[in-house]
Amino acid sequence: MKLPFLFLFPVFFTLSLRADPPKESDYYTITPIPAPAGEVIEGGGIELIPDGRVAVCTRRGQVWMIENAFGHPDKPAKWTLFAEYLHEPLGLAWRDGWLYVVQRPEVTRLRDEDGDGRADLFETVSDGWGVNGDYHEYAFGSQFDKEGNLWCALCLTGSFTAQSLYRGWVLRISHDGKLLPTASGVRSPGGVGFNAVGDVFYTDNQGAWNGSSSLKWIKPGSFQGNPNGNVYFPFAEGAAGKRPIDPPYTEEGSRMVKERANIPELVPPAVILPHAKVGNSPTGIVPDMSGGKFGPFAGQVFVGEQTHSKIHRIFLEKVNGLYQGAMFPFLEGFQSGNIGLRLSDDGALFTSGSNRGWGARGGMPYNFERVNWTGKVPFEIHEMRALPDGFELTFTQPVDKATAVDASFKMTAYTYIYQKAYGSPEVDQVTPQVTVTSTSDDGLSLQLKVEPLTKGHVHELHAEGLRTSAGGVGLLHPEAYYTLNEVPK
Repeated sequence: MKLPFLFLFPVFFTLSLRADPPKESDYYTITPIPAPAGEVIEGGGIELIPDGRVAVCTRRGQVWMIENAFGHPDKPAKWTLFAEYLHEPLGLAWRDGWLYVVQRPEVTRLRDEDGDGRADLFETVSDGWGVNGDYHEYAFGSQFDKEGNLWCALCLTGSFTAQSLYRGWVLRISHDGKLLPTASGVRSPGGVGFNAVGDVFYTDNQGAWNGSSSLKWIKPGSFQGNPNGNVYFPFAEGAAGKRPIDPPYTEEGSRMVKERANIPELVPPAVILPHAKVGNSPTGIVPDMSGGKFGPFAGQVFVGEQTHSKIHRIFLEKVNGLYQGAMFPFLEGFQSGNIGLRLSDDGALFTSGSNRGWGARGGMPYNFERVNWTGKVPFEIHEMRALPDGFELTFTQPVDKATAVDASFKMTAYTYIYQKAYGSPEVDQVTPQVTVTSTSDDGLSLQLKVEPLTKGHVHELHAEGLRTSAGGVGLLHPEAYYTLNEVPK
């Protein structure tokens, strides 16, 4: 039976007022920058050139210079091949008119002497480590630190053994080529970079002695957990301290928090990225130094994700001398597996990557893309800080205090087996009781009491019940994953 118009109209009017829930693209846009016809841009490192060009090095051994990368598509990007025939470069840095490239066997610097847009001078800066052709012997490089050093993270041979010199190590290399072994215990890095104060971190992938992938602090002289590369301590000439004792090779394994007491050099992951939940292969690292031009997360760190074609956001703090902090989802939907990341001071984030060797959700074999902030502020957990009895959360917008109640929060906590075997399930699960103890007058922060608070565990928080005070909108990403290495005193 056909209903009269009078009955249809109220239904239509109600539906038309129902707002769509916020989505990531409301706040951050992803702009693909197409590669030249017939070229494959599997970007592993990205650098910003002082004249406004953007450089990207590819797994195929090329370096490209891109004009108008900041303005594309309004002003189409122009690609120029700057160099080729390099060995899978995975790091770029600019200094004094030279482009430094970290490739598998060495650090090389390139210069265009005659001004034709192509590099014609190639100089070896340092080649003080080994390479034997194994597929996994990657070498990742940073930009220059405050002292003028590049940091290079070297993957193990086959991700399990160290069959070439310094495989499984982090090295510092000065701009004039001096090599300084800095830390051991690396397994399979995906990138190396800085936080906002200039401390250095790398991403390591799940595998032997890595229960899950993570972001790790490279404290000079530290042991990062995988003992295979420790055979090269006799070559390090004391620069990286003394060789740590090996972790236990027992069938049942151990726990990182326990072995820290037995191995003084062992530095735990700063932020664990729970395997499969948030990603499988973390990669490049960039701090947000834009001063707010990239949104409300200035001073925090962004980390690429290859398999899930995402970018994570990470808040870091130092407690009792160790870094720890929380991982938050940030942005997904990239065309391929992100590897290289670079964020400009004026708020343009470039990423590039590949799906070769590991599939990527993006579905394309490679990508080069730019992320920009739209100017709208998402409702997000801004920071998650550890307290002696729980956590303090801050927000990008005021919360509705009527929703800042115990029922809005759920938490689980777990850790991973520290073992020679590949990866680990989540173990030692705890379900803490979460109580809201206070909310600030402005609604921009609240404190949670967590019982029990478990040292060494990832504390996975869900806050689906929170709403903004204006509009009643829920969190864009209601999940947070805090790695509690130390409980504040």
